[in-house]
Amino acid sequence: MRWGFHGRARAWLGAHLLAALLGASGAAHAGNQKEEAMADSVRLALANAIADTRPPKPTFRDEAARVRYQQWFTEMSARLKKRLPDEQSRTEFLESAWYEATRAGLDPGLVLGLIQVESAYRKYAVSVAGARGYMQVMPFWTKVIGDNDRRKLFHMQTNLRYGCAILRMYIDMERGNLYLALGRYNGSRGKPQYPNAVLAAWKKWEFSPVAVASR
Repeated sequence: MRWGFHGRARAWLGAHLLAALLGASGAAHAGNQKEEAMADSVRLALANAIADTRPPKPTFRDEAARVRYQQWFTEMSARLKKRLPDEQSRTEFLESAWYEATRAGLDPGLVLGLIQVESAYRKYAVSVAGARGYMQVMPFWTKVIGDNDRRKLFHMQTNLRYGCAILRMYIDMERGNLYLALGRYNGSRGKPQYPNAVLAAWKKWEFSPVAVASR
């Protein structure tokens, strides 16, 4: 990945989730994302991640990390202006997207590319299969790892948190194979169209930080 993540980026998921995923069995029901048979420890880790309601305010290990984030935010805000013209809404969206992506150990550009493919940045998008919001999260997840309130999938941070947590789970389930994980996220594992579309969109949201001379 091209983004430098701090050491706590994946602490919320941790070794328990990965270890449990390696022993979990496969998919059960049809849909966009498919309901997975998962170990109790995986379910608990995901539920705890979803239940954490701290505000998406970034923290940085040093000044260089803060500068990189500010560069990223400025560039992404300019790119998103046509899609999200309201400055406050755009700021809140980018803060949440960066926070939830890095929290799950994902490149924020990957998450932005996935959102572009899934919903074209439409907060209230609903698919034919019933998936909801920016990251097109299937409602069954609110019962599996949430409080069974499907309406919350239209809440920006909640939707991003679900989507990032689920994608992280699929990446771990596929032992780091992003291509297969993206297919599983879409319910089309093994088919090229969706992973290729997200990977192509990711390139449009790549970010290369500008080196800042030290004082």
